[in-house]
Amino acid sequence: MRDRISAIGLEGLRARATAAENDLMSLGITFTVYSEARAIDRILPFDCIPRIITAAEWRKLEAGVRQRVAAINCFLHDIYHDRHIISDGIVPADLILGNSNYRPEMEHFPVRFGTYAHICGIDIVRDEHGEFRVLEDNARTPSGVSYVIENRHLMRRAFPDLLAGMALRPVDDYGMRLREALTEIAPEGVLDPQVVLLSPGIYNSAYFEHVFLAREMGVPLVEGADLVIENDRVFMRTTSGLRAVHSIYRRLGDDFLDPLVFRPDSMIGVPGLIAAWRKGNVAIANAVGTGVADDKAVYAYMPRIIKYYLDQEPILLNVETNICREAAGLAVTLDRLHELVIKPVGESGGYGITIGPRSTLAELDAARAALLADPSNWISQPMIGLSVGPTLTPEGIRPRHLDLRPFAVTGRSTWVLPGGLSRVALKAGSLVVNSSQGGGSKDTWVIAETAA
Repeated sequence: MRDRISAIGLEGLRARATAAENDLMSLGITFTVYSEARAIDRILPFDCIPRIITAAEWRKLEAGVRQRVAAINCFLHDIYHDRHIISDGIVPADLILGNSNYRPEMEHFPVRFGTYAHICGIDIVRDEHGEFRVLEDNARTPSGVSYVIENRHLMRRAFPDLLAGMALRPVDDYGMRLREALTEIAPEGVLDPQVVLLSPGIYNSAYFEHVFLAREMGVPLVEGADLVIENDRVFMRTTSGLRAVHSIYRRLGDDFLDPLVFRPDSMIGVPGLIAAWRKGNVAIANAVGTGVADDKAVYAYMPRIIKYYLDQEPILLNVETNICREAAGLAVTLDRLHELVIKPVGESGGYGITIGPRSTLAELDAARAALLADPSNWISQPMIGLSVGPTLTPEGIRPRHLDLRPFAVTGRSTWVLPGGLSRVALKAGSLVVNSSQGGGSKDTWVIAETAA
């Protein structure tokens, strides 16, 4: 690969990369950043130097993601049913029942195959010792898979000479796999289930991805106003009348799904949807209430959760985590504030984080005050030496920190998209890879077994 990149040359790489990013904008492959004054459509910056994962590395990653998703689904089923993990003292009751993402409406609510997190994104980093570690779990509505597929398309168009002769695991069948899973969870007895993707609408920051995934699955993209409930059954309005809907891939939050159950002021949900789901007349992915598994404090218990439900040691280890709601975790965090990364348990996108070694005294004082005011809202972790990958920058090819988000799709069983979204921190020395804060992405190449 090094020789192929050298043959193109630095200026050639830059010219093709610029053309590729222009393609992204012209194709509408954007996300929306909202400020107080306006909304701006941006592309996710694309780095043309791929990340390569060997077949052996992928076997471990794939097995670890499957194990973690299995444990997450067992955990979610248990906390909404018998709560054995609480009564056995593995996880504190108030951590679950007091969680802002816990939904009492899901108690004793049956879901097919015990699958709650049908689409799950697991954020993974490689530490300074070369070990893969899980940074966080995304079990609500994980985004970014559209870039995995489009990045591969972009590489084929702009860098066919880099791909020539490479035996790579494909990524193009994600839409088919997702539709298969949504078909599997449809109500029993339906021979040809109608699947739809439910979007909040064009003003959502990930609307491009909603359009993209609906197209990849070959299913209608709908908004709440397109659906109607009659006799606890869901129908889609079409030009030829109402058409029954059996499986919904929803890309809006729990609170907005059904104004009769959650927020009565929601204008983007479907009144009566939860009742139709409870009656077994429709399936919804991901299930309501999966956000408990996203919680960064619950994350700290995941090794114990895996051991409890699966009787296995974790294949992919967590990053060491101090739970500030616990006295010992808070004490360690306050004592080593200047050394640790402080994270709010309910935030995403890299917001609210204090990186101790890179913070000013004023920032550390603010973090200390926030910790003391509400310890349960915080965790802390050591600042791990994230791995780097070669990245095209204005200064040339330079190392930049990156992470990986593999996507798992679960119906009856779990399939993991080979590779996933490699996000890269484009600023020198930065550890923040989130698109909303200036990160970019790379194509992720998983070498096929036959090429080993």
